[in-house]
Amino acid sequence: MQSQMYSVEVAGHSEVSGEGKPRRSVLSPERLVDSYPSAKGTHQITTLYENFVEGIQRSEGGDFLGVRPIVSGVPQPYQWTTYARVQERVANFGAGLIHLDVKTNANFGIFSINRPEWTMSELAGYMYSLVSVPLYDTLGATAIEFIVNQTEMEVIIASADKAEILLDMSSVLPTVKKIIVMGELDPELAAQGAELDIEVLAWTEVERTGLERPVSPKPPKADDVASICYTSGTTGTPKGAVLTHKNIIATVSSLHKMASHQKFFIPGPNDTHISYLPLAHVFERACQAVMISGAARIGYYQGDILKLLDDVAVLQPTIFVSVPRLFNRIYDRVLAGVKAKGGIAAFLFNRAYATKKANLRRGILEHAIWDRLVFGAIRARLGGRVKHIVSGSAPISPDVIDFLRICFSADVYEGYGQTEQAAGLCMSYRGDLTPGQVGPPQLCVEVKLKDIPDMNYTSQDQPYPRGEIMLRGHSVFPGYYKAPQQTAETIDADGWASTGDVGQWDELGRLIVIDRVKNIFKLAQGEYIAPEKIEAILAKHNLVAQVFVYGHSLKATLVGVVVPDPEALKLWADKNGLEGKTFEELCAEPSVKAFLLKDLAVFGRSSDLKGFEILKNIHVVSEQFSIENDLMTPTFKLKRHTAKEKYAVEIERMYAEIN
Repeated sequence: MQSQMYSVEVAGHSEVSGEGKPRRSVLSPERLVDSYPSAKGTHQITTLYENFVEGIQRSEGGDFLGVRPIVSGVPQPYQWTTYARVQERVANFGAGLIHLDVKTNANFGIFSINRPEWTMSELAGYMYSLVSVPLYDTLGATAIEFIVNQTEMEVIIASADKAEILLDMSSVLPTVKKIIVMGELDPELAAQGAELDIEVLAWTEVERTGLERPVSPKPPKADDVASICYTSGTTGTPKGAVLTHKNIIATVSSLHKMASHQKFFIPGPNDTHISYLPLAHVFERACQAVMISGAARIGYYQGDILKLLDDVAVLQPTIFVSVPRLFNRIYDRVLAGVKAKGGIAAFLFNRAYATKKANLRRGILEHAIWDRLVFGAIRARLGGRVKHIVSGSAPISPDVIDFLRICFSADVYEGYGQTEQAAGLCMSYRGDLTPGQVGPPQLCVEVKLKDIPDMNYTSQDQPYPRGEIMLRGHSVFPGYYKAPQQTAETIDADGWASTGDVGQWDELGRLIVIDRVKNIFKLAQGEYIAPEKIEAILAKHNLVAQVFVYGHSLKATLVGVVVPDPEALKLWADKNGLEGKTFEELCAEPSVKAFLLKDLAVFGRSSDLKGFEILKNIHVVSEQFSIENDLMTPTFKLKRHTAKEKYAVEIERMYAEIN
């Protein structure tokens, strides 16, 4: 049993009533990290521009950005551009922006799915001290209007489809003067812009201007703003988190320092990352900064999330960064497939799984026989070469973490952070196979727990202190853009930022995220409900793809909206006299609802849900919660307020049926 502490209390910090003492990682108890040494050891890397230069030097001419060209509708093998060539293109494009009269420290927009021009546009911003402001249409037109006008954007770099959206909105975007289109520029789009007094140019045209008229880089300082990253939130107007170069580099530097202690990894030129999580969100951008710092390759998905695993099979990444939603889907599919096969195949899988699970507790990831005989086909789903898996953005079930380690024989890390800390709050350590915890504080921050008396969480709780997670340090943002009141509500006078999450320290000084302050609600009988916890449990049921749990403060019970797994539901239907029906017909079938309601109750109790946490009625739907229908944020978090409004009639009916 491991007894070494992962974090320690900050020395010399006096006790404050209503909160626990701050803790820091045991790897850096005296000083919070804000930079990392160059490979040659000649200087410290303090900005994202220096990080890019470091990657170029470490790459030694190696590949950087890769895409799959689509020819006659058929995706081709990945084609790569080297670090050196990307550096030339970035310098030329950045110089072109300067010739378009983009001033130092000015805000410019980026509006597109992930693609090389997205990354190169942002790198150009770093090179010439400009501030990127990502846009994404899943926020809705109102939010785009708000962001563009609040940041007074004059130049927006966009893919052709997003450029059309901007031109259609031009009447409410008075500051926009130029739109730079990635890829081929349709003359009709340029003509439409001219009619609206907006200049529409091709990305390559701006790049060519810079090639013909070079401009020396204007590198930023560590405290300069790198980006304003608007958080989608679940309700209300988006808030623009101002992130400095120091904020993001602090997160990168923490991981470098962890790697120097063999507690994490820094990728090298032989490593490959697939970029598909939205670059508009800080999680993917922090990932890219880490990849660049080690000169790794970044391959982009072709733009269709449904074809992601096809892209993964071709790219064969060594690093796979994702969110629990995707890992849950892989988990569900594999276990459902094993159950459907039955017989000797199921026997072998279960025996192999049990053997490797027992080995996990002894710190062993690999098994010479079972990895080849049983888990090889599963490993191939992620390309067959994955060495490191990182999960972030939302809590992941301990069962799923174990599953990933067992089936992929990979180091699996769970990260925890928010936009406001450049994703740099906690990270589990390599070799620590204890599921359910997110590790100690990253080396760039210190963390404390603040009492929440209303919810009976206190720093004096036994056996483990609990409370709202608060942090202070180099990755913590300076505030929200043009929003002093919201900034003051988040960061106190001593620099401590609130997260809105509830945490608990374990006996080794690792953090466990146990609740969400804002998403907690109280039922009529006074019981507090954490819906995300219940959803995470029910989503592991083989028939469930997604679930939204709802409770009303005037009611004593919970109800839910369930999206079944199409494949699993069809298998169940074929065995229960419902063969031949479509997925939509099955979702509307009363017997499906009746079975699901009963089986989810049994499943919930077997998963230690309390009586008041069991759903007493459900509504079954065939439409998945998605970014496109506005039921999920770009990081795949459920938008509760939107879901509540969408299903208001069904919620009322479910409660009426219970009564």
